[in-house]
Amino acid sequence: MKLINQLSKETGIPIGTIRFYEKSGLFSGEKKQEVTTNNYVYYGDDVVEKLRFIQMAKAVGFTLAEIKEVVDAWYQKKISRNAKIEVLDRKLIQIDAKISELKAVKKQIAICKFNIENGVGPNNN
Repeated sequence: MKLINQLSKETGIPIGTIRFYEKSGLFSGEKKQEVTTNNYVYYGDDVVEKLRFIQMAKAVGFTLAEIKEVVDAWYQKKISRNAKIEVLDRKLIQIDAKISELKAVKKQIAICKFNIENGVGPNNN
C-alpha cells in the first residue's frame, strides 16, 4: 500500500492530477480502519497500473471520459479481448476522421496563403 506522494514519485504524475483522477472515479484508495489518528488514503499496486494505463491512453488521444468507461473493466479482466480491440478500433476511426478534417483545414489555409501571396481575391493588399 502506498500513500499519494509515493504514487506521484513512482508514476511521475503530480499529486493534484492523481486526486483529480480519483475524484473522477478512475480509481480509489482506502483508509486503514485500524488507524483513526489521520486521514491518510492508501493505494494498492493496481492503482499504479491504472495510472500508467491512464497516461498511455491519454498520450494516444483517449479522453478521460473514454478512459473511465473501460479502465475498471480492462483491469478486472471483465472486458474481453474482442471488446478491447473494438475500443481501439473506434479510437482509430476517430483519429482517421480527425486527420481528414485537419487535411481539409490545411488545404484551405494553403489556398488562402497562395491567394494572398499572388494578390488574388478581395483585399489583395
